[in-house]
Amino acid sequence: MPGLLPRILVAGPASGVGKTTAAVGLMAALRARKIAVQAFKTGPDYIDPSYHTLATGRPSRNLDTWMLPQETVHQLFVRGMRNAEIGVIEGVMGLFDGFSPISDEGSTSELAKLLAAPVLLVVNAASQARSVAALVQGFSRFDPDLRVEGVILNKVASPSHAELLEQAVVHYTGLPVVGKIPRDESLQVPERHLGLVPAWEDPAAGGFLDRLSEKAPGWFDLEAILRLAREALPFSEEAPSPSLPGATPGARIAYARDAALQFYYEDNLDLLRDLGAELVPFSLLTDERLPGEIGGLYFGGGFPEAFAEPLSRNEPLRRAIRQAIADEIPTYAECGGLMVLAGALKTRDGRLYEMCGVLPGIVEMTDRLQHFGYTTVTCRADTVLARKGDSARGHEFHYSRWEGPAELTAYDAVKRKGKGTRLEGFTRGNLLASYVHLHFSGCPDWARRFVEATTLFRTSRLGLAQTVGETRVVQPGIGEILRG
Repeated sequence: MPGLLPRILVAGPASGVGKTTAAVGLMAALRARKIAVQAFKTGPDYIDPSYHTLATGRPSRNLDTWMLPQETVHQLFVRGMRNAEIGVIEGVMGLFDGFSPISDEGSTSELAKLLAAPVLLVVNAASQARSVAALVQGFSRFDPDLRVEGVILNKVASPSHAELLEQAVVHYTGLPVVGKIPRDESLQVPERHLGLVPAWEDPAAGGFLDRLSEKAPGWFDLEAILRLAREALPFSEEAPSPSLPGATPGARIAYARDAALQFYYEDNLDLLRDLGAELVPFSLLTDERLPGEIGGLYFGGGFPEAFAEPLSRNEPLRRAIRQAIADEIPTYAECGGLMVLAGALKTRDGRLYEMCGVLPGIVEMTDRLQHFGYTTVTCRADTVLARKGDSARGHEFHYSRWEGPAELTAYDAVKRKGKGTRLEGFTRGNLLASYVHLHFSGCPDWARRFVEATTLFRTSRLGLAQTVGETRVVQPGIGEILRG
Protein backbone atom coordinates (compact mmCIF):
# COMPACT_ATOMS: atom_id res chain seq x y z
CA MET A 1 0.00 0.00 0.00
CA PRO A 2 1.17 3.56 -0.63
CA GLY A 3 2.51 5.23 2.49
CA LEU A 4 3.78 8.60 3.56
CA LEU A 5 7.45 7.85 4.28
CA PRO A 6 8.20 11.57 4.87
CA ARG A 7 11.33 12.48 2.94
CA ILE A 8 13.30 15.44 1.66
CA LEU A 9 16.31 15.68 -0.63
CA VAL A 10 19.00 18.33 -0.12
CA ALA A 11 20.69 19.24 -3.41
CA GLY A 12 22.76 22.05 -4.90
CA PRO A 13 23.59 23.65 -8.24
CA ALA A 14 27.18 22.38 -7.97
CA SER A 15 29.72 20.78 -5.66
CA GLY A 16 31.07 23.00 -2.92
CA VAL A 17 27.93 25.06 -2.27
CA GLY A 18 27.42 23.67 1.24
CA LYS A 19 25.18 20.64 0.72
CA THR A 20 26.87 18.62 3.46
CA THR A 21 26.76 21.43 6.01
CA ALA A 22 23.10 22.06 5.20
CA ALA A 23 22.13 18.38 5.20
CA VAL A 24 23.99 17.52 8.41
CA GLY A 25 22.73 20.69 10.06
CA LEU A 26 19.16 19.79 9.14
CA MET A 27 19.62 16.26 10.48
CA ALA A 28 21.02 17.61 13.75
CA ALA A 29 18.21 20.15 14.09
CA LEU A 30 15.54 17.51 13.52
CA ARG A 31 17.18 15.13 15.96
CA ALA A 32 17.26 17.92 18.55
CA ARG A 33 13.46 17.94 18.17
CA LYS A 34 13.46 14.24 19.14
CA ILE A 35 12.58 13.23 15.57
CA ALA A 36 14.02 9.91 14.31
CA VAL A 37 16.00 10.82 11.19
CA GLN A 38 17.28 8.35 8.61
CA ALA A 39 20.06 9.75 6.45
CA PHE A 40 20.88 8.72 2.90
CA LYS A 41 23.63 9.76 0.48
CA THR A 42 23.26 9.86 -3.28
CA GLY A 43 25.94 7.89 -5.09
CA PRO A 44 29.22 6.31 -3.98
CA ASP A 45 30.46 8.18 -0.92
CA TYR A 46 31.71 7.05 2.48
CA ILE A 47 32.77 10.31 4.11
CA ASP A 48 29.58 12.41 4.00
CA PRO A 49 27.66 9.46 5.49
CA SER A 50 30.07 9.44 8.44
CA TYR A 51 28.81 12.91 9.38
CA HIS A 52 25.22 11.84 8.74
CA THR A 53 25.67 8.94 11.15
CA LEU A 54 27.19 11.21 13.79
CA ALA A 55 24.30 13.66 13.46
CA THR A 56 21.43 11.14 13.46
CA GLY A 57 22.72 8.32 15.64
CA ARG A 58 21.72 5.87 12.87
CA PRO A 59 23.92 4.43 10.09
CA SER A 60 23.60 6.45 6.90
CA ARG A 61 22.90 4.52 3.70
CA ASN A 62 23.89 5.00 0.07
CA LEU A 63 21.45 5.08 -2.83
CA ASP A 64 23.15 4.73 -6.20
CA THR A 65 21.09 4.61 -9.38
CA TRP A 66 23.99 3.43 -11.56
CA MET A 67 25.51 0.65 -9.45
CA LEU A 68 22.06 -0.60 -8.43
CA PRO A 69 18.86 -1.37 -10.34
CA GLN A 70 16.09 1.12 -9.61
CA GLU A 71 13.93 -1.49 -7.89
CA THR A 72 16.85 -2.24 -5.57
CA VAL A 73 17.24 1.46 -4.73
CA HIS A 74 13.51 1.45 -3.90
CA GLN A 75 13.96 -1.60 -1.65
CA LEU A 76 16.93 -0.15 0.19
CA PHE A 77 15.17 3.16 0.79
CA VAL A 78 12.08 1.47 2.23
CA ARG A 79 14.21 -0.81 4.37
CA GLY A 80 16.30 2.09 5.63
CA MET A 81 13.18 4.01 6.64
CA ARG A 82 12.08 1.39 9.16
CA ASN A 83 11.46 3.08 12.51
CA ALA A 84 12.34 6.50 11.05
CA GLU A 85 10.05 9.52 11.06
CA ILE A 86 11.76 11.36 8.19
CA GLY A 87 14.35 10.54 5.55
CA VAL A 88 16.91 13.21 4.66
CA ILE A 89 18.80 12.47 1.45
CA GLU A 90 21.94 14.40 0.54
CA GLY A 91 22.60 14.82 -3.17
CA VAL A 92 25.89 14.60 -5.03
CA MET A 93 27.59 17.16 -7.31
CA GLY A 94 25.09 19.47 -9.04
CA LEU A 95 21.43 18.50 -9.05
CA PHE A 96 21.42 17.51 -12.74
CA ASP A 97 25.00 16.24 -13.06
CA GLY A 98 25.28 12.61 -14.10
CA PHE A 99 26.68 10.52 -16.94
CA SER A 100 25.26 12.37 -19.90
CA PRO A 101 24.79 16.02 -20.87
CA ILE A 102 21.34 15.16 -22.21
CA SER A 103 19.85 12.79 -19.60
CA ASP A 104 19.57 12.52 -15.83
CA GLU A 105 21.08 9.02 -15.66
CA GLY A 106 23.04 8.60 -12.45
CA SER A 107 22.20 12.07 -11.16
CA THR A 108 20.65 13.43 -7.99
CA SER A 109 17.62 14.47 -10.04
CA GLU A 110 17.10 10.88 -11.19
CA LEU A 111 17.07 9.70 -7.57
CA ALA A 112 14.73 12.51 -6.52
CA LYS A 113 12.22 11.50 -9.18
CA LEU A 114 12.59 7.79 -8.43
CA LEU A 115 11.77 8.43 -4.76
CA ALA A 116 9.27 11.24 -5.47
CA ALA A 117 11.26 13.30 -2.99
CA PRO A 118 10.74 17.07 -2.65
CA VAL A 119 14.01 18.92 -3.25
CA LEU A 120 15.52 21.68 -1.15
CA LEU A 121 18.04 23.62 -3.25
CA VAL A 122 21.12 24.84 -1.36
CA VAL A 123 22.55 28.01 -2.88
CA ASN A 124 25.88 29.63 -2.04
CA ALA A 125 24.62 33.19 -1.65
CA ALA A 126 28.01 34.78 -0.97
CA SER A 127 28.50 37.89 -3.11
CA GLN A 128 25.01 37.58 -4.61
CA ALA A 129 21.81 39.55 -4.34
CA ARG A 130 18.97 39.54 -6.88
CA SER A 131 20.95 37.19 -9.13
CA VAL A 132 20.27 34.33 -6.73
CA ALA A 133 16.64 34.33 -7.91
CA ALA A 134 17.71 33.72 -11.51
CA LEU A 135 19.75 30.72 -10.39
CA VAL A 136 16.90 29.27 -8.34
CA GLN A 137 14.38 29.89 -11.11
CA GLY A 138 16.54 28.10 -13.67
CA PHE A 139 17.01 25.03 -11.50
CA SER A 140 13.38 24.86 -10.38
CA ARG A 141 12.03 24.98 -13.94
CA PHE A 142 14.68 22.96 -15.77
CA ASP A 143 12.88 19.62 -15.36
CA PRO A 144 9.09 19.81 -15.01
CA ASP A 145 9.00 16.30 -13.52
CA LEU A 146 11.23 17.34 -10.62
CA ARG A 147 9.76 18.97 -7.51
CA VAL A 148 12.02 21.74 -6.21
CA GLU A 149 9.99 22.87 -3.20
CA GLY A 150 12.23 25.13 -1.15
CA VAL A 151 15.54 27.00 -0.95
CA ILE A 152 18.33 27.01 1.64
CA LEU A 153 20.60 30.05 1.45
CA ASN A 154 24.20 29.37 2.53
CA LYS A 155 26.97 31.80 3.51
CA VAL A 156 24.60 34.64 4.20
CA ALA A 157 26.56 37.75 5.22
CA SER A 158 24.04 39.46 7.51
CA PRO A 159 20.33 39.64 8.44
CA SER A 160 19.82 42.41 5.87
CA HIS A 161 21.52 40.27 3.21
CA ALA A 162 19.23 37.39 4.14
CA GLU A 163 16.15 39.59 3.82
CA LEU A 164 17.21 40.86 0.41
CA LEU A 165 17.89 37.35 -0.87
CA GLU A 166 14.61 35.97 0.43
CA GLN A 167 12.61 38.79 -1.15
CA ALA A 168 14.21 38.10 -4.54
CA VAL A 169 13.67 34.31 -4.35
CA VAL A 170 10.03 34.55 -3.27
CA HIS A 171 9.16 37.35 -5.73
CA TYR A 172 10.60 35.69 -8.83
CA THR A 173 10.14 31.99 -8.10
CA GLY A 174 7.36 31.69 -5.54
CA LEU A 175 9.47 29.17 -3.60
CA PRO A 176 9.83 29.48 0.15
CA VAL A 177 13.22 30.08 1.75
CA VAL A 178 13.34 27.38 4.44
CA GLY A 179 16.93 27.84 5.58
CA LYS A 180 19.43 30.67 6.06
CA ILE A 181 22.94 29.58 7.03
CA PRO A 182 25.27 32.42 8.04
CA ARG A 183 28.84 32.60 6.89
CA ASP A 184 30.83 30.91 9.68
CA GLU A 185 34.33 29.58 9.09
CA SER A 186 34.21 27.58 12.33
CA LEU A 187 31.66 25.28 10.67
CA GLN A 188 33.91 24.26 7.77
CA VAL A 189 34.45 20.50 7.67
CA PRO A 190 38.23 19.77 7.42
CA GLU A 191 39.48 18.62 4.03
CA ARG A 192 42.52 16.91 2.49
CA HIS A 193 43.44 15.18 -0.76
CA LEU A 194 40.45 12.83 -0.79
CA GLY A 195 37.91 15.51 0.19
CA LEU A 196 36.42 15.78 3.67
CA VAL A 197 38.17 14.18 6.62
CA PRO A 198 35.92 11.35 7.93
CA ALA A 199 34.07 12.05 11.16
CA TRP A 200 35.60 9.02 12.91
CA GLU A 201 39.14 10.22 12.12
CA ASP A 202 38.82 13.89 13.09
CA PRO A 203 39.13 14.51 16.85
CA ALA A 204 37.26 17.77 16.34
CA ALA A 205 34.26 16.09 14.72
CA GLY A 206 32.42 15.87 18.02
CA GLY A 207 32.97 19.56 18.63
CA PHE A 208 31.91 20.36 15.08
CA LEU A 209 28.66 18.50 15.60
CA ASP A 210 28.10 20.18 18.97
CA ARG A 211 28.45 23.59 17.34
CA LEU A 212 26.22 22.53 14.48
CA SER A 213 23.56 21.12 16.83
CA GLU A 214 23.58 24.34 18.81
CA LYS A 215 23.28 26.66 15.84
CA ALA A 216 21.38 24.66 13.21
CA PRO A 217 17.90 24.85 14.82
CA GLY A 218 18.00 28.60 14.26
CA TRP A 219 18.89 28.23 10.59
CA PHE A 220 15.85 26.32 9.40
CA ASP A 221 12.11 26.69 9.28
CA LEU A 222 11.65 23.14 10.54
CA GLU A 223 7.86 23.27 10.48
CA ALA A 224 7.91 24.18 6.78
CA ILE A 225 10.46 21.47 5.99
CA LEU A 226 8.51 18.82 7.90
CA ARG A 227 5.35 19.85 6.10
CA LEU A 228 7.05 19.50 2.70
CA ALA A 229 8.44 16.09 3.69
CA ARG A 230 5.07 14.86 4.90
CA GLU A 231 3.33 16.16 1.78
CA ALA A 232 5.59 14.12 -0.47
CA LEU A 233 3.66 12.03 -2.97
CA PRO A 234 2.51 8.64 -1.68
CA PHE A 235 5.29 6.11 -1.99
CA SER A 236 4.85 2.36 -2.16
CA GLU A 237 6.16 0.62 0.93
CA GLU A 238 5.54 -2.71 -0.73
CA ALA A 239 8.88 -2.85 -2.46
CA PRO A 240 9.53 -6.51 -3.27
CA SER A 241 12.16 -8.06 -1.05
CA PRO A 242 15.51 -8.69 -2.72
CA SER A 243 15.60 -12.06 -4.46
CA LEU A 244 18.12 -13.94 -2.36
CA PRO A 245 18.99 -17.61 -2.01
CA GLY A 246 18.41 -19.21 1.35
CA ALA A 247 20.69 -18.24 4.21
CA THR A 248 23.78 -20.32 4.87
CA PRO A 249 24.13 -20.69 8.65
CA GLY A 250 27.63 -21.14 10.00
CA ALA A 251 29.41 -18.31 8.21
CA ARG A 252 31.50 -16.16 10.56
CA ILE A 253 33.36 -13.32 8.87
CA ALA A 254 35.84 -11.01 10.57
CA TYR A 255 35.92 -7.53 9.10
CA ALA A 256 38.49 -4.80 9.80
CA ARG A 257 36.77 -1.72 11.15
CA ASP A 258 38.60 1.10 12.88
CA ALA A 259 39.95 4.54 11.98
CA ALA A 260 42.25 3.05 9.32
CA LEU A 261 39.58 1.07 7.44
CA GLN A 262 36.02 2.29 7.81
CA PHE A 263 34.57 2.35 4.28
CA TYR A 264 31.73 -0.17 4.23
CA TYR A 265 28.29 0.29 2.75
CA GLU A 266 25.90 -0.47 5.58
CA ASP A 267 23.73 -2.37 3.13
CA ASN A 268 26.71 -4.60 2.22
CA LEU A 269 26.97 -5.64 5.85
CA ASP A 270 23.20 -6.15 6.06
CA LEU A 271 23.20 -8.34 2.95
CA LEU A 272 25.97 -10.56 4.30
CA ARG A 273 23.94 -10.97 7.51
CA ASP A 274 20.80 -11.70 5.49
CA LEU A 275 22.74 -14.47 3.77
CA GLY A 276 23.51 -16.06 7.13
CA ALA A 277 26.88 -14.54 8.05
CA GLU A 278 27.86 -13.51 11.54
CA LEU A 279 30.06 -10.40 11.20
CA VAL A 280 32.76 -9.86 13.80
CA PRO A 281 34.65 -6.54 13.78
CA PHE A 282 38.33 -6.29 14.65
CA SER A 283 40.88 -3.46 14.72
CA LEU A 284 44.02 -3.36 12.63
CA LEU A 285 45.39 -0.76 15.02
CA THR A 286 44.78 -2.28 18.45
CA ASP A 287 44.05 -6.02 18.15
CA GLU A 288 46.99 -8.42 18.14
CA ARG A 289 45.06 -11.44 16.93
CA LEU A 290 42.13 -12.23 14.68
CA PRO A 291 38.73 -13.21 16.14
CA GLY A 292 38.38 -16.92 16.79
CA GLU A 293 36.60 -19.57 14.71
CA ILE A 294 36.22 -17.37 11.63
CA GLY A 295 35.74 -18.58 8.08
CA GLY A 296 36.46 -15.38 6.17
CA LEU A 297 38.13 -11.96 6.18
CA TYR A 298 36.70 -8.74 4.76
CA PHE A 299 38.81 -5.58 4.42
CA GLY A 300 36.92 -2.45 3.38
CA GLY A 301 38.38 0.84 2.23
CA GLY A 302 39.74 3.76 4.17
CA PHE A 303 42.86 5.83 4.68
CA PRO A 304 45.59 3.42 5.81
CA GLU A 305 48.21 5.94 4.70
CA ALA A 306 47.13 8.17 7.59
CA PHE A 307 47.89 5.31 10.00
CA ALA A 308 50.87 3.71 8.27
CA GLU A 309 53.15 3.82 11.32
CA PRO A 310 50.76 2.18 13.84
CA LEU A 311 49.64 -0.36 11.22
CA SER A 312 53.25 -1.31 10.60
CA ARG A 313 53.98 -1.45 14.33
CA ASN A 314 51.22 -4.04 14.93
CA GLU A 315 53.41 -6.91 13.77
CA PRO A 316 51.50 -9.66 15.66
CA LEU A 317 48.27 -8.94 13.79
CA ARG A 318 50.02 -8.54 10.46
CA ARG A 319 51.58 -11.96 10.99
CA ALA A 320 48.21 -13.48 11.94
CA ILE A 321 46.58 -12.08 8.80
CA ARG A 322 49.40 -13.32 6.62
CA GLN A 323 49.15 -16.80 8.10
CA ALA A 324 45.35 -16.95 7.79
CA ILE A 325 45.50 -16.02 4.11
CA ALA A 326 48.34 -18.50 3.56
CA ASP A 327 45.97 -21.08 5.04
CA GLU A 328 43.50 -20.11 2.26
CA ILE A 329 40.86 -18.42 4.40
CA PRO A 330 38.38 -16.73 1.98
CA THR A 331 39.41 -13.06 1.89
CA TYR A 332 37.98 -10.03 0.12
CA ALA A 333 39.69 -6.61 0.19
CA GLU A 334 38.76 -3.28 -1.39
CA CYS A 335 41.04 -0.26 -2.01
CA GLY A 336 42.41 0.56 1.46
CA GLY A 337 42.14 -3.13 2.26
CA LEU A 338 44.33 -3.93 -0.75
CA MET A 339 46.86 -1.38 0.52
CA VAL A 340 46.99 -3.03 3.95
CA LEU A 341 47.59 -6.47 2.41
CA ALA A 342 50.50 -5.29 0.25
CA GLY A 343 54.13 -5.88 1.09
CA ALA A 344 54.69 -2.27 2.12
CA LEU A 345 53.19 1.21 1.90
CA LYS A 346 55.25 4.17 0.71
CA THR A 347 53.83 7.47 1.96
CA ARG A 348 54.12 10.82 0.23
CA ASP A 349 57.13 11.79 2.32
CA GLY A 350 59.03 8.79 0.94
CA ARG A 351 58.87 6.66 4.08
CA LEU A 352 58.30 2.93 3.69
CA TYR A 353 56.14 0.99 6.15
CA GLU A 354 55.73 -2.78 6.25
CA MET A 355 52.20 -4.02 5.71
CA CYS A 356 50.83 -7.57 5.81
CA GLY A 357 52.98 -8.89 2.98
CA VAL A 358 50.22 -10.90 1.33
CA LEU A 359 50.30 -9.12 -2.03
CA PRO A 360 53.62 -8.82 -3.85
CA GLY A 361 55.21 -5.40 -4.17
CA ILE A 362 54.48 -2.06 -2.53
CA VAL A 363 51.69 0.50 -2.65
CA GLU A 364 52.90 4.02 -3.36
CA MET A 365 50.96 7.16 -2.48
CA THR A 366 50.79 9.67 -5.35
CA ASP A 367 50.15 13.37 -5.77
CA ARG A 368 47.34 12.92 -8.23
CA LEU A 369 44.20 10.86 -8.52
CA GLN A 370 44.94 7.51 -10.16
CA HIS A 371 41.48 6.23 -10.98
CA PHE A 372 38.19 7.91 -10.25
CA GLY A 373 34.62 7.06 -11.14
CA TYR A 374 32.32 4.20 -11.97
CA THR A 375 33.85 1.02 -13.34
CA THR A 376 32.54 -2.27 -14.68
CA VAL A 377 34.68 -5.26 -13.75
CA THR A 378 34.70 -8.71 -15.34
CA CYS A 379 36.41 -11.64 -13.63
CA ARG A 380 39.38 -13.05 -15.51
CA ALA A 381 39.23 -16.28 -13.48
CA ASP A 382 37.11 -17.97 -10.85
CA THR A 383 37.41 -16.02 -7.59
CA VAL A 384 36.07 -16.25 -4.07
CA LEU A 385 33.29 -13.84 -5.10
CA ALA A 386 32.43 -14.77 -8.67
CA ARG A 387 33.16 -17.03 -11.62
CA LYS A 388 35.23 -16.29 -14.67
CA GLY A 389 33.28 -14.00 -17.00
CA ASP A 390 30.94 -12.64 -14.30
CA SER A 391 30.60 -8.84 -14.29
CA ALA A 392 29.62 -6.24 -11.70
CA ARG A 393 29.47 -2.47 -11.41
CA GLY A 394 31.63 -0.62 -8.91
CA HIS A 395 33.58 2.57 -8.38
CA GLU A 396 37.13 3.78 -7.64
CA PHE A 397 38.71 6.80 -5.97
CA HIS A 398 42.34 6.52 -4.93
CA TYR A 399 45.59 8.44 -4.75
CA SER A 400 47.83 5.40 -4.67
CA ARG A 401 49.08 2.82 -7.12
CA TRP A 402 50.02 -0.84 -6.94
CA GLU A 403 50.97 -3.18 -9.74
CA GLY A 404 50.75 -6.92 -9.45
CA PRO A 405 51.67 -9.80 -11.73
CA ALA A 406 49.48 -9.86 -14.83
CA GLU A 407 48.85 -13.60 -14.57
CA LEU A 408 47.15 -13.09 -11.17
CA THR A 409 45.03 -10.09 -12.16
CA ALA A 410 41.47 -10.33 -10.87
CA TYR A 411 39.51 -8.22 -13.33
CA ASP A 412 39.25 -6.66 -16.73
CA ALA A 413 38.04 -3.16 -15.83
CA VAL A 414 36.25 -0.64 -18.04
CA LYS A 415 35.54 2.90 -16.87
CA ARG A 416 31.96 4.07 -17.18
CA LYS A 417 32.81 6.62 -19.87
CA GLY A 418 36.24 5.35 -20.80
CA LYS A 419 37.48 3.45 -23.78
CA GLY A 420 39.46 0.25 -23.66
CA THR A 421 40.07 -2.25 -20.90
CA ARG A 422 42.75 -2.31 -18.21
CA LEU A 423 43.86 -4.95 -15.74
CA GLU A 424 42.74 -4.47 -12.14
CA GLY A 425 43.23 -6.23 -8.83
CA PHE A 426 44.75 -9.50 -7.68
CA THR A 427 43.42 -12.99 -7.08
CA ARG A 428 45.14 -16.13 -5.89
CA GLY A 429 43.53 -19.07 -4.15
CA ASN A 430 40.83 -17.76 -1.83
CA LEU A 431 42.01 -14.14 -1.96
CA LEU A 432 40.51 -11.32 -4.02
CA ALA A 433 41.85 -7.78 -3.63
CA SER A 434 41.07 -4.77 -5.81
CA TYR A 435 40.88 -1.00 -5.81
CA VAL A 436 37.25 -1.27 -6.96
CA HIS A 437 34.50 -0.85 -4.35
CA LEU A 438 31.41 -3.02 -4.89
CA HIS A 439 27.88 -2.51 -3.64
CA PHE A 440 26.74 -6.07 -2.99
CA SER A 441 23.09 -5.17 -3.54
CA GLY A 442 24.02 -4.72 -7.19
CA CYS A 443 25.67 -8.17 -7.35
CA PRO A 444 24.03 -10.28 -4.61
CA ASP A 445 25.30 -13.54 -6.10
CA TRP A 446 28.85 -12.34 -5.42
CA ALA A 447 27.97 -11.84 -1.75
CA ARG A 448 26.29 -15.27 -1.64
CA ARG A 449 29.37 -16.99 -3.11
CA PHE A 450 31.59 -15.29 -0.54
CA VAL A 451 29.36 -16.34 2.36
CA GLU A 452 29.20 -19.93 1.13
CA ALA A 453 32.97 -20.07 0.76
CA THR A 454 33.45 -18.79 4.31
CA THR A 455 30.95 -21.34 5.62
CA LEU A 456 32.68 -24.21 3.88
CA PHE A 457 36.09 -23.10 5.10
CA ARG A 458 34.95 -22.69 8.69
CA THR A 459 33.12 -26.01 8.86
CA SER A 460 36.13 -27.79 7.39
CA ARG A 461 38.37 -26.30 10.06
CA LEU A 462 35.95 -27.10 12.86
CA GLY A 463 35.35 -30.62 11.55
CA LEU A 464 31.63 -29.99 11.11
CA ALA A 465 29.20 -31.07 8.45
CA GLN A 466 27.30 -28.35 6.63
CA THR A 467 24.66 -28.31 3.94
CA VAL A 468 25.06 -25.68 1.24
CA GLY A 469 22.41 -25.68 -1.45
CA GLU A 470 21.75 -29.35 -2.17
CA THR A 471 25.26 -30.55 -1.34
CA ARG A 472 26.32 -31.83 2.07
CA VAL A 473 30.00 -31.12 2.56
CA VAL A 474 32.32 -32.54 5.21
CA GLN A 475 35.81 -31.07 5.46
CA PRO A 476 36.06 -29.89 1.85
CA GLY A 477 39.37 -29.33 0.13
CA ILE A 478 40.33 -25.89 -1.06
CA GLY A 479 39.38 -26.72 -4.64
CA GLU A 480 35.84 -27.49 -3.53
CA ILE A 481 35.65 -24.16 -1.73
CA LEU A 482 36.78 -22.28 -4.83
CA ARG A 483 34.33 -24.11 -7.07
CA GLY A 484 31.56 -23.38 -4.55
